[in-house]
Amino acid sequence: MSFQLKANKKETENKTIRFPLPLIERIEKALENQDVTFSSFVLQACEYALENMDSSKKES
Repeated sequence: MSFQLKANKKETENKTIRFPLPLIERIEKALENQDVTFSSFVLQACEYALENMDSSKKES
């Protein structure tokens, strides 16, 4: 399943997060001509990552 951008508005809370400048530039370039905000992209990317994480525990 590929990552697809979608418009979505939900109840939210503000959080402060720092991004490396090169990552911000890559995200902004990917969002050019898309009807998606930076925040919406980050939320969707996080949801995608959580849904697709390997949930098997690694031994320490």
